[in-house]
Amino acid sequence: MPEYRVSVDIGGTFTDLVALNEQTGKLMNFKESSTPKKPADAVIEVFKQFLKGVEPEKISTITHATTIAVNALLGQLGLELPKAALITTKGFRDVLEIGRQRRHELYNLFVQRPRMLMPRKLRYEVNERIGPEGEVLEPLNTENAQTLTVELKREKIKAVAIALLHSYMNPKHEQEIKNMLQEACPQIFVTCSSEIAPEYREFERTSTTVVNACLMPIVSVYMNDLSDRTQKLGVSSPLCVMQSSGGIASKNVIIEKPVSMVESGPAAGVIASSFYGKMLKIKNIVSFDMGGTTAKAGIVQGGIPEVVTEYEVAGKVHSGRIVKGSGYPVRFPFIDLAECSAGGGTIAWVDTGGALRVGPLSAGADPGPACYGKGGEKPTVTDANLILGRLNPNYMLGGRMKAFPELSQKFIDKEICEKTGFELADAAAGIIRIVNSTMAKILRIVSVERGHDPRQFTLNSFGGAGPMHACALAEELHISSIIVPTNPGLFSALGLLTADFTYSLVKAIMKTVKDVQLSDIKATFRKLQAEGMKIMESQRIKPDNMTFLRQLDMRYFGQGYELTIPVLAPLTKEEFDSVIERFHSKHKAVYGYAVREENVELVNARLVAVGIVMKPKLMKQKLCEREPPAEALLTTRNVFFEKYKDYVKCPVYVREKLKPGNMICGPAVIEQYDATTVVYPNWKARVDGFGNFLMTFAGGKQVES
Repeated sequence: MPEYRVSVDIGGTFTDLVALNEQTGKLMNFKESSTPKKPADAVIEVFKQFLKGVEPEKISTITHATTIAVNALLGQLGLELPKAALITTKGFRDVLEIGRQRRHELYNLFVQRPRMLMPRKLRYEVNERIGPEGEVLEPLNTENAQTLTVELKREKIKAVAIALLHSYMNPKHEQEIKNMLQEACPQIFVTCSSEIAPEYREFERTSTTVVNACLMPIVSVYMNDLSDRTQKLGVSSPLCVMQSSGGIASKNVIIEKPVSMVESGPAAGVIASSFYGKMLKIKNIVSFDMGGTTAKAGIVQGGIPEVVTEYEVAGKVHSGRIVKGSGYPVRFPFIDLAECSAGGGTIAWVDTGGALRVGPLSAGADPGPACYGKGGEKPTVTDANLILGRLNPNYMLGGRMKAFPELSQKFIDKEICEKTGFELADAAAGIIRIVNSTMAKILRIVSVERGHDPRQFTLNSFGGAGPMHACALAEELHISSIIVPTNPGLFSALGLLTADFTYSLVKAIMKTVKDVQLSDIKATFRKLQAEGMKIMESQRIKPDNMTFLRQLDMRYFGQGYELTIPVLAPLTKEEFDSVIERFHSKHKAVYGYAVREENVELVNARLVAVGIVMKPKLMKQKLCEREPPAEALLTTRNVFFEKYKDYVKCPVYVREKLKPGNMICGPAVIEQYDATTVVYPNWKARVDGFGNFLMTFAGGKQVES
């Protein structure tokens, strides 16, 4: 009888496994150093750790988050993109080159655009034409299309993207070409734009199709290899993967739509924050994840993570924002995230002007920070925290991993102090101040820049390095309450256990409210729901566990961009009128005005099929005495705090020995297997019934558990 649900999250430094005992609610946590060149190796190693104490047949499901897709687009060694081709309507082979005429570096005369995933010689044209209403203006030249199959064979193409003009209104010609290809070249992966992104906007639709086609061979090999290797360990349970939207999908669905899991890992942390918010009855949460290479921030408002429908994958990040025009546009739901290069392994350096800088380069997992003793010779954020007394060199990974502060001192002296004249402590404190400033920017992006007041939110801080920096960031944004989960270093992996199955479908409408028939909209939603139900059934979701979320993309006629409005079922005349009114209200909230007399256009109908997964029932204990027990006090040591500009003697506690109800007043340090929490002066940390730290600023509002 299966007992355990298992999740595995690959991070830049560590690969994490969390196992939930579905009968007792107990969590088991394991970490292993990541293997960037062969990410599956670390997954297998961490599985072997887990299977030392659990029989393989007791695992019911495996949920996985991986960055293999985005790493391939970024050009990681060992993940070379396959030779792929594009088939498009005659006259449109250069749509990828033309794009939106965006220059991501406006004043750089030598700016380099993202490399073309398919060179011009591998972008083929066919004679055909579908009109904007879906009418066939010119039938597909089948002889022309058959000739292309011979050419693709000759070029040894591994993947093909088919993106014909207006195929979102009528996919007939795309399907005909796909059938020809699959009959003549069954080994080639084929992606049709009408299946992956059936929306208007030629460039974005083509780009999404191309990205998906390029990723299919890589993701297929990775997923099948990982599945085979886990089965060799005796694990026969199905493999599921986290999508960028925050939902999960089965391995076979992901292989067909790998573009859906480009930002797989970062989404898991926000979903876990949403789960925690519901568990602790906290509606508004800023999700903050600081790991080994990057820091990521997202927003959960009213218990729901914020989602966007377009994203630029593998693009450059400036001050936490993806720079438009620097990556590959993808039309697919993504958790709204801001990201920056600010992790434990982020490298500190001095520029030619003598200024201290931090990032964007990272030491990663290999060689890692200088203190790891693996050959790293560049000082990092982790080295700075070690020098400032915030990390225990003998207690990393619960003592399994040793750090060498003398190496941190050596390379901070060499790379920072000798070039700036700073004392060692000042150099280390400067590194922390700079990285905190960088991370505060991304927190402002997802809160202030999205119209949210961070003072009304609780900061959920996780990742291996997050709890060390949480208090400083909360003070910067005037946030008075913080959550530090029980196992912050494995929190994203926990999020994989809380996610539902999801599948997003879209159908272009492109009609004004005056011209559309309500019966046609109903029919469109029925068709999408039938398709969504079929996908859910293929993933073994029972009908009773399915739900369907309906939405309409709407805009004023003549506008270039639309707003997504939820639609309740059944879609009556009254509900449709209410949808239009909600659009006007949202338009005013977003843009500052609404023009109710203007004609409203329906651009797309969207449906999200959801397969509800039983949520983890974590163990909750009764609260005991406020004072921490004597056995939880490990030692005292000097820790540097910005407020005092000096080292302060602090108590150091072992988190595993603290009990629910215990209160710790800052300044203090709390150590555990996967992370270290630094409680700043004027902050208090209380252990709740689930083992989380609920931290409050003196005089601030207490978080209720």
